Amino acid sequence: MVEVNWTTQSLVDIENIASFIAKNSEKYAKIQVQRFFERANVLETAPLLGRIVPELNNKTIRELIIGNYRIIYRLVNKKHIDILTIHSSFMVLQNSRAFKKQ
Repeated sequence: MVEVNWTTQSLVDIENIASFIAKNSEKYAKIQVQRFFERANVLETAPLLGRIVPELNNKTIRELIIGNYRIIYRLVNKKHIDILTIHSSFMVLQNSRAFKKQ
């Protein structure tokens, strides 16, 4: 079993997405948040399920697609994954705070 760690950035992303959706429907905002967590649960037993993020071409950074969103995660080691960001597929990935160069 792999430990899945939600980074601060990924949780902020989920909060922002939920706030945006809630402007029209709190019900669907809650449903979307639940979908993110349910989808990521698969990583506990199948960490290599996601594809390599094409823009980064790094075999340790992968993504799961869920609707119009990308759950982007890093394979830290065989027992640990960090969820880096939840990113809209309509936006350029390099604009994500998770990938900004310090």
